Amino acid sequence: MFENFRSFHIPAGDVQIAGCIGGSGPPLLLLHGHPQTHVIWHKIAGRLAEKYTVVATDLRGYGASSKPHGQSDHSTYSKRAMAADQVAVMRSLGFDSFFVCAHDRGARVTHRLCMDSPNAVRRAILLDIAPTLAMYEQTNRAFATAYFHWFFLIQPSPFPETMIGADPDAYIDAVMGQRFAGMTPFTPEAQAAYRLALRSEGAVHAMCEDYRASASIDLEHDRMDREQGRRVRCPLHVLWGSKGIVGRLFDPLHEWGLVAEQVSGHAVDCGHYIPEEASDVLVQEITATLL
Repeated sequence: MFENFRSFHIPAGDVQIAGCIGGSGPPLLLLHGHPQTHVIWHKIAGRLAEKYTVVATDLRGYGASSKPHGQSDHSTYSKRAMAADQVAVMRSLGFDSFFVCAHDRGARVTHRLCMDSPNAVRRAILLDIAPTLAMYEQTNRAFATAYFHWFFLIQPSPFPETMIGADPDAYIDAVMGQRFAGMTPFTPEAQAAYRLALRSEGAVHAMCEDYRASASIDLEHDRMDREQGRRVRCPLHVLWGSKGIVGRLFDPLHEWGLVAEQVSGHAVDCGHYIPEEASDVLVQEITATLL
């Protein structure tokens, strides 16, 4: 699915991050969401490689990247740790600063990346999220129902691991297949990749730890930023699906405007999975924004 791209496994501290690189031009890091891998970019990576040096990685705990066991404070999967992984990868590839386009969980990592390494990110595009702290502080029944997995995955180990591990495909069908477009946007090859990745050793635990971190240590980091008046300095372009949950229950531009200095964006005619539901529109947005 990534013709003319080279695969890699790059050390980042005590983990290895898997991914691929291709193309030429300004460096562009692509970060995926849940419960997926870098494969979410397969519809657009080749086109982007005509203008950018495209780096698509699997986040720590996902795909072919390392899946260390979580610690009691969930810091192993804090967005701070996951963001540091990506900085290490890009520096290893020779890029001290770069563009980022990120979906879902990857966009949460990007938020922390922009905060912790402000000189690394030139501009960022965030897909279909509001800030984590805002979403938790504004949780209501509608959000908890639509995003049930946020509250299921953070339950103490090994309860969610046991339940999901018994039938990983059923979990993917429930989380991905019950959104606006169902499973239609995902090619058979992509679906197979996502299902295989979730069956790999340690994947379910890592996924749960990612969410446990978001409900604990990540909120501590976000609150500290707010208390200290720290904001994202690089320009953010925010896109969300008009048929999705985020734009219906939150005001993405307002929420991002509270934590970042420069914010633009709008809704896209699709659901949550913008890279696979609205790939042509996303390519246009990337090339128009990341200059």
